[in-house]
Amino acid sequence: MILTVSVKDDLHALFIRDTALRRGYRDFHIVECDRISGRPDGVSWSSDRTSPTTVPTSDGRTVGLEDASVLWWRRMQANQQAVAGAGNDHQRRLVNNDCRGALDGVLAAAYRGEWISSPEATDRAADKLYQLAVAREAGFRVPRTLVSQSREEVVEFAKQVGRVIVKPVVGASGPLMFTQYVDDPASIAEESFAACPAVYQEYVTGSRHVRLNCFGDRMYAGLIETDALDWRPDLNVPITKWAVPDDVSTRVSQVLRTLGLRMGIIDIKLTADGEPVWLEVNPQGQFLFLEPLLKEPLADHFVDFLLSCDGAGG
Repeated sequence: MILTVSVKDDLHALFIRDTALRRGYRDFHIVECDRISGRPDGVSWSSDRTSPTTVPTSDGRTVGLEDASVLWWRRMQANQQAVAGAGNDHQRRLVNNDCRGALDGVLAAAYRGEWISSPEATDRAADKLYQLAVAREAGFRVPRTLVSQSREEVVEFAKQVGRVIVKPVVGASGPLMFTQYVDDPASIAEESFAACPAVYQEYVTGSRHVRLNCFGDRMYAGLIETDALDWRPDLNVPITKWAVPDDVSTRVSQVLRTLGLRMGIIDIKLTADGEPVWLEVNPQGQFLFLEPLLKEPLADHFVDFLLSCDGAGG
C-alpha cells in the first residue's frame, strides 16, 4: 500500500493517485492532514498494540499503517478545515496542534515502510542555507550569498558582487513571494532590513533556467528560456526537454544523498558558457506543470518511482 500525506484538493496527490488507479494499482490512499478533526474513525494508536494503528483517508475510510509500505510525505503543515472560524483562538490552536502532533507521532511510532522523503530529511533539506553548503561540497557553483538584517552589510555586499537579488529565508503560506532585484540597497529604509533576516545573493546572468525533477535515480529536466529573474509568473516562454549531463546527474545525486532525500525538485541556472549554477532544491516541489509543456509523462514516471519503492513493479 502507498500512502500520501497531503492537504485536501492537492492536485499533485490527486493526479498521481488517479494515474496509479488508471494503471490498475488500487492500493493508493491520500491522508488529508487538514481533515483529521471531526473524524471519529480517524487517527488511532495504542502503546500495547491491543488495537490496530489507523489513519483516515480522503475517501472516508481508515487504513492500517501495518499495510503501508511507501509513504509519500508531500504536505503536512496545515490547519484543520473543520475548526476554521470555530471556537476561540486557544481552542483552534489546541485542535490544530493536537491533530498535527497525533498524526506525526503515530507515523513516527508505528510506520516502518519507505519514506519519500522522511520528515527529518525533508525539514533539514528545506533549509536553503544548508542545501547551498551541501551543493557547494558536491562541486556545484553556488551564488555568493549573504544573510543579514544590516543595510550596511547589504550595501557592501552589493559593491562586491554587483547586482543583488533578495528572497525570503523561509517564506510564508499565502501568495507566492517572487525573487526580486535590490538595485540600490542604500535607498531602502534601514527598518526594512532590520525587520527580519533575508537572503541576498549575487545575480547570476543568463536566460536559461533548468527545472530538474529527480525521482530516485531517474532525472527529467526542462529548459526554460526567459530573461525574467523569476520564471514562475509566466510560462509562455520556450520550454524544452533538457538532457541532464552525466556530471550534473552525479552531483545532484550526491546532494540528495547527503540531504537524505529520495526525490527533489531542483532549480539550476546556466551561465552564458553553460556552467550550471545551483539555486535550490525543493524536497516536494511542483513538477506536473511540465508534463504537457515537455510532452513527458512525468506522472507515470513518478508512479513508477513509487511502485519501485513499494516493490510492486509496474
